[in-house]
Amino acid sequence: MTPVQKFEQYLADPAIKISPVVDYDKENDKLFAFDLTSNNTELTPQVLSDTDVFSRWISDKLAEKNCKYGIGGYNEHRTIYSRSTYFDGDEEPRRLHLGLDIWGIAGTPVYNFFDAEVHGFQFNDHFGDYGSTIILKYTIKDLVFYGLFGHLDLAALEGLSRGMLIPSGRHFANFGNKEENGYWPPHLHFQLIFNMQGKVGDYPGVCKYSERAAYLSNCPDPKIILKHTF
Repeated sequence: MTPVQKFEQYLADPAIKISPVVDYDKENDKLFAFDLTSNNTELTPQVLSDTDVFSRWISDKLAEKNCKYGIGGYNEHRTIYSRSTYFDGDEEPRRLHLGLDIWGIAGTPVYNFFDAEVHGFQFNDHFGDYGSTIILKYTIKDLVFYGLFGHLDLAALEGLSRGMLIPSGRHFANFGNKEENGYWPPHLHFQLIFNMQGKVGDYPGVCKYSERAAYLSNCPDPKIILKHTF
């Protein structure tokens, strides 16, 4: 049984209760699926080069569609990372997104979806990086995995320590503003990871396309969690 198959089997157990990651009312709230690939011709260099303009584009789309949140991005080959040299490489740039983004407004509360302990936390402050980041360690039966929460507010890092328990349903962070979140429009980068590969407080959220298979096998689709509440 693969880790993903085990994951799916365990989460199908009614005794395993998954809490929402953000406040979302299935009956009344709507989600807008963002396409941040080269297919989206609205994402011009002028939009991407200015965080405030990019933020207005996101918020205008949500308002136009009457959606509280935008969502998307797992396994998406994205144009938008060209806005930062942080994702460039000598031979191949990093463009494949390994997490799922939930777009909203700065200050949006973020909740823990299952009992966990703090594995690591860090302010990853390169332009285009995660900014304020928290990684939680989860154990469901015999399956250990990690949840990376990126682009948070800096206040979320205050008072944390490795091994600290964060119970299911706890409000532990908020969407950060551009100065706190790596200079992105406000959103949550939510990523699942099986093997942290020795990293603490950081893990790639974007990889080279040539490394796609290896990274996706270690970073399953976060919808496996979010489908329980979205």
